[in-house]
Amino acid sequence: MVRSDNSRPVASRSAVARSTVSRRFFLAATATTALAAGLALHRGARAAGTIKPDDKSALIVVDVQNCFVDGGTLPVKGGADVVPIINRLSKSFENIVVTQDWHTPGHASFASAHAGKKPFETTAMPYGTQVLWPDHCVQGSEDANLHKDLALPTATLIIRKGFHKEVDSYSAFVEADGKTPTGLAGYLKERGITTVFVTGLATDFCVAWTALDARKAGFATYVIEDATRAIDLNGSLAAAWKQMADAGVKRIQAADIA
Repeated sequence: MVRSDNSRPVASRSAVARSTVSRRFFLAATATTALAAGLALHRGARAAGTIKPDDKSALIVVDVQNCFVDGGTLPVKGGADVVPIINRLSKSFENIVVTQDWHTPGHASFASAHAGKKPFETTAMPYGTQVLWPDHCVQGSEDANLHKDLALPTATLIIRKGFHKEVDSYSAFVEADGKTPTGLAGYLKERGITTVFVTGLATDFCVAWTALDARKAGFATYVIEDATRAIDLNGSLAAAWKQMADAGVKRIQAADIA
C-alpha cells in the first residue's frame, strides 16, 4: 500500500479566495435556512437504479479514524457504524483510496491554539472562517489511526491531509486555502478514474468538501449516504446536501451498488 503525504507549500490567501467563504456559510447560524431546501432536494438528488462500479470507478473512504468514533477526541455520532458498510462496499471496487486527518500538535484548527477560544467557535484565518475543533488526529497518535475494524486490503493509496500547521484540510483533493492540492486528482486521472464514490466521516465536512472538489476536478461523483455520518453543526448537514446537489453530486445508498 502506498502512502502519499501532500507536501506542497501552503500559500496565504485572502478571505474571499476560492469559494471557501461560500462553502463555509453552512457553518454559520444562518445555515438553518437551507434546511427546507436541502430536504426538498433529498429525493431529487438520488440516483435511480443499480450501479455497478467498473475499472474507472474509485471508492474514497474519508477519515474513518479513531478520533471520529466513540471514545475518540472528536466523535461523530454513530461514526463506527459506517465501518461494516464500507467493508462490504469495498468488495465492489477495484480502486480504493483512504484518507486520514493528520494534524500537527498545536494545529491552527484546534481551539487550544487560540487563547480564549472554545471548541466549535470560529476564528478568522487568511483563507476564511475556520471552525475550531478539539485537539484531534494528532500525527502518530492512536487517535489518528484508522479504525481497527476497517478492512480494506486492496486499497492502493492513503492520502494524509491537514498536516500543514497553519491551514486546515477537509477535502481529500485541496486544502482549505483553496489552492494547495493533495495530489489525489492527479493520481486518479493518471489511473484513468472518471467516477468517485465518497464515504466516511463526516458527511457535512470532510465528505462534503471531498465530493464538491471531486466535481470541481471533473469527476462524476456519488456520496453513499448510509456509509457516512454527520456532525450537523448549526444546520450544516442540510446545507451541505444542498450544496452537493447543486454541484451535481448524486446521493445514493449502499444498496444501490451492485
